Amino acid sequence: MYTTLALRRRKAEVSLEIPKQLIRLAVPLILGSFLQQLYNTIDAFVLAHYADAGSFAAVGIAASVMNLFIFAIVGTCAGISVIFSQYFGSGDMEAFRNEHFLTAACGTGIAILLSVISILFLRPLLTLIQVPAQLTAPVHSYLVLILLGLPASYLYNLCNAILRSVNKTGVVLLILFASVLLNIVLAFLFVAYLHTGIRGAACATLFSQIFSAVLGCLYIRKMTPELAFHKGDMYLDASKLTRTAHLAAVTALHQSSLYLGKLLVQGVVNTAGVAAISAYTATTRIEGFANSFGDSGAAATSVVVAQYTGAKNKEKAKSTYCWSMLLLIALGLISSAILFLGATASSAFMLGSANADALQAAVSYLRVIALFYILCFTGNAFVGYLDGIGKVQYPFIGAASHITLRILLSYLLIGRMGLAAVALASGLGWVWANFFWTVVIRRVGDSSFHVK
Repeated sequence: MYTTLALRRRKAEVSLEIPKQLIRLAVPLILGSFLQQLYNTIDAFVLAHYADAGSFAAVGIAASVMNLFIFAIVGTCAGISVIFSQYFGSGDMEAFRNEHFLTAACGTGIAILLSVISILFLRPLLTLIQVPAQLTAPVHSYLVLILLGLPASYLYNLCNAILRSVNKTGVVLLILFASVLLNIVLAFLFVAYLHTGIRGAACATLFSQIFSAVLGCLYIRKMTPELAFHKGDMYLDASKLTRTAHLAAVTALHQSSLYLGKLLVQGVVNTAGVAAISAYTATTRIEGFANSFGDSGAAATSVVVAQYTGAKNKEKAKSTYCWSMLLLIALGLISSAILFLGATASSAFMLGSANADALQAAVSYLRVIALFYILCFTGNAFVGYLDGIGKVQYPFIGAASHITLRILLSYLLIGRMGLAAVALASGLGWVWANFFWTVVIRRVGDSSFHVK
């Protein structure tokens, strides 16, 4: 009888191993994602309360453009993180360090090139998305400074990918906390006290990005030298570079397609006037905090699944997917309720002294999109699993088709429904993406997964 009880206890411990692993990894990622949202939200909040309404609307448009580039970098490093996690899971640290060298050398060079090109073509891009004439100058001045920081953003996200792949998410959180704290101090100093307006907000973000990159690189070199490349690791492996380029390019396309779509949606919103722009600026910041849970859940799922894939443990990879889905459904329900019930209070907090039309538009947007938010979270479970097993093309296809539908419906409906049309379009896009990924999971995996 004692043996039977011991076996049952052992099975129970094993069955809870994966959700515990997911939660341990996801909690710092969620907190980090919350802090990451503060990079944009701090600028918007400070400008809303200590600058003119035009600056607040301008930073909303600028964020749509900025996120297109920043999240292309985030997506690139998400693909790289899968490779690091698989090497770590298999115990091949020599390959891990060579991967570090390849991604640091090639990736930083590409980030510098991207920074130069994006600044050169910035004005035509602002014209393309129909930025109102009175906002073009402040949007341009903000973005030039932000785009100069793309190499620093890449290095920080690369360090993040390396540390996350070996389960050191707590360190990533501490680095990000220090960086956000610096951003808060500098934003209030430059905008509230020195009255430098939108350029001061951009400088605060730029200096914070550089600071986080320096901290990340120093930590890996000094505290975890086994993860850092050294002279013997600095060689070109063509097959490894090709695989990295493929995964990084597809995951970058995944993220950039989402934000290219959001940029085009921003172009639709820009036709509805300054009040709609201000409302959309506020709601995207509020949504960002809700998305922190889903995005972090996807990232944690991807890392754990990739580690089990590297260790050739298919059953635990499947179990990770199932537990991820259960946990994200619960978080999605909670987030939906908070968004719906807190729509008025959160919109008023973000908009500050903005007019009543902007507040009404923001509240209607949040209440409509809250009805669909559970599908955003289930979609993250699908994406995390597919990324982790290396099937990165399917998250990209689902996201690209979702955003295409969102743009089309927003354009068709905004004249009748106002900003709520954008929320409805997003929700219907999630319906389609979830359907698509469900079909994919049944084809590339086992359709009868069970939590183990």
